[in-house]
Amino acid sequence: MSKPLIQETQIVGAPLVVSHAMPQAQTVALGVFVDVGSRDESEAQAGIAHALEHMLFKGTQSLDVHALSENLDMLGGHANAFTSRERTCFHLHVLYEDWQEALDVLMDMLLEPRLPEAEWLREREVIFSEMGMVDDTPDEWIYDQHMKAIFPNQMLGAPTLGTQESLSAMSTDDLRAYLSSYYRPPQLLIAAAGRISHDDLVDAVSQRDWPHAKARSARIKAQRKAGAQYLSKDMEQAQLVVSFSGIDATSQQRPVAWLANQMLGGGMSSALFREIRERRGLAYSVGSHLSPFSDTGLWSIGCGTPPQRLHDCMLCLKDTIEAFSESLDIADFQRAQRQMEIQFRMAMDSVEGHMLYLGARLDEEVLYSQADWGEKIKQVTLEEVQAWTKLHLHGDAMWSIAGSDEALSSAQKLM
Repeated sequence: MSKPLIQETQIVGAPLVVSHAMPQAQTVALGVFVDVGSRDESEAQAGIAHALEHMLFKGTQSLDVHALSENLDMLGGHANAFTSRERTCFHLHVLYEDWQEALDVLMDMLLEPRLPEAEWLREREVIFSEMGMVDDTPDEWIYDQHMKAIFPNQMLGAPTLGTQESLSAMSTDDLRAYLSSYYRPPQLLIAAAGRISHDDLVDAVSQRDWPHAKARSARIKAQRKAGAQYLSKDMEQAQLVVSFSGIDATSQQRPVAWLANQMLGGGMSSALFREIRERRGLAYSVGSHLSPFSDTGLWSIGCGTPPQRLHDCMLCLKDTIEAFSESLDIADFQRAQRQMEIQFRMAMDSVEGHMLYLGARLDEEVLYSQADWGEKIKQVTLEEVQAWTKLHLHGDAMWSIAGSDEALSSAQKLM
């Protein structure tokens, strides 16, 4: 009997190891996933997970920052990391013959980082510049403000970058303490996809000594707020985001929600794109997306529009949302099913995409394959999507609207 493509092994005292075999691939993508994100920080620690994302690339006990960079470049692949509200990941994509060396580098970065003080003082300035870039990017800036409004006084609503105040007070001792507290089993998962043997991967991970840590504290249940916030800001375009309730990360309603989102604002044939851009010319870009978390989720719509057209854009948006559930027909539904099938099947060609997908194993006990999800999407009915959409789009929402005082005054009349 052939082995399943996705295999996993829980090594005693070490990370959970998950792999997806792609024997015909020429590469291997490797990732170390940490089940910690900005949501798990205290206010004083705000931004520490993102800071560690930067600082683990600043050298190991055997390689200084320049030697580590040269080593990563010599591997010739793609090295990166990300920090989200509930997850941190460090990942490499290399030729299959180099995967063991790449994994050693990743494990050294996690287990034996240098974290030099001088590098932290420099890198902190880089993160301050990153904050400035967000402030100068209207759609990113308003989304940060929007999250603060939805989840007030909760770290789930705080920016993953932290604040200048929290980072200025942070030392490398703080970074080391946080690393040793959380970036250890049982919070770790090591994932690999591509031309790799699961047994060889397990053997390589087993050879390292893995310091243990206590499990992170249970997350305080998110409290979502509805209403409207008006943000006076001098911008070329007014910005708006509205969020309704969505799905959590392990919801069995995912296929229904994905299809609903695809039809609402997931492509050029979606209701929002057709009505707001194609028919009215009110915005260059408009769309919707789902943001799932461990205990809650959002279904959000965002767009930018000229300040003098904000009133018309909001009116059109509200009308489109109100009519959406009843406007769906079988042609819309079948097209969305086809689009989702294509997205899943195309993702199956990506070695890096498979590896990143394996990180979802931290969320749930059973990890379905992309092919499994494709089959589940085919089983959804139009009636299910209509019922789910009506339930969510007609519920409480949070609106965030930014622009000139004149534009905001006009927008407030519609709320």
